[in-house]
Amino acid sequence: MNGVKQKITVNIAGHDFSLISGEPEAHVQRVANLVDGEIRSIHEASPALSSQASMILAATNIADRLIRAEETAESLRKQLKDYIEEVARTKNELADTRRELNKLKKEK
Repeated sequence: MNGVKQKITVNIAGHDFSLISGEPEAHVQRVANLVDGEIRSIHEASPALSSQASMILAATNIADRLIRAEETAESLRKQLKDYIEEVARTKNELADTRRELNKLKKEK
């Protein structure tokens, strides 16, 4: 977020919306395009659905992807934490082994 809020006009499902955002315009347009594309995709697959139903399904699909992405990110954070802990243990073992090796060399 760049902090400077600006008014950005986007088109979603044939309707213009004026959004106020501190994000770059390209980001806001990308978000709008994602929402618009999801609504259009649902409407094309099921033209009998009302606009409201298409929008609700689009929101549900996007929320599902968001939750899955958050779960994946959390899983990756946990894996990374586990790897970091494993590296720390391995470094400690290596340091112990080096100390033992040096001790053995001195005993010779």
